[in-house]
Amino acid sequence: MARAAVLGRLSWQAGTVTALRDETPTARTIILDVPGWAGHLPGQHVDVRLTAADGYSAQRSYSIASAPGGPGLELTVQALPDGEVSPYLTGTLAVGDPLELRGPIGGWFVWDPASPAPVLLVAGGSGVVPLMAMIRTRARARAAAPFRLLYSARDPGSVLYAGELERCAQAGDGIEVAYAYTRSAPPGLRTGRISAVVLAAGGWPAARAPAVFVCGPTGFVEAAAGLLVDAGHDPAVIKTERFGPSGGQQ
Repeated sequence: MARAAVLGRLSWQAGTVTALRDETPTARTIILDVPGWAGHLPGQHVDVRLTAADGYSAQRSYSIASAPGGPGLELTVQALPDGEVSPYLTGTLAVGDPLELRGPIGGWFVWDPASPAPVLLVAGGSGVVPLMAMIRTRARARAAAPFRLLYSARDPGSVLYAGELERCAQAGDGIEVAYAYTRSAPPGLRTGRISAVVLAAGGWPAARAPAVFVCGPTGFVEAAAGLLVDAGHDPAVIKTERFGPSGGQQ
């Protein structure tokens, strides 16, 4: 699969939208049929290219949300108020439309379901998307590695995959989920960003030597990684993926 993934990123492929699913008022999951898809690893992303009738084109990178081997390739896109591509993908794209893809891309920010080590996932906003691919891969592969997800979101209404994450947490099969709400929290909870206290309560202690994946806006990723290092986690096992003006994906 690794070799196929490398080859797949060299050229553009045509996919067809088979379904659309609104995750929040501003985020949508796009399910695609991509003939000849070479497969992907949990944590990888693809480039998406849109081309106008006059020949102008724009491309952006989006994380893959689905587990490898599923019935369709899923991308979850958060609309940006000043975006050029995301508003089209979340508001205009329709079932049956074609979409150009290149990928999968990335070989470092990936999780191996054969590893028994505990896993700590730290997400900021839509940074949960590639981490969701890891959670879904764990379920599909029936892996035994225990997972803990710390998810920072503006408010409960902006949480992606809210129902699915709740079901995962309630299933009692080794996945725990904790939230940090930055703008508005449910009754009885305080608002605040992921902190050393939150990491200590919902994460793994450094002594357990977990695999750590952090994804979100650049500032969030830098702050979370710093807190993890301060808590004693080995910097070599903290894998990060960032997006925004100073990051790779949008």
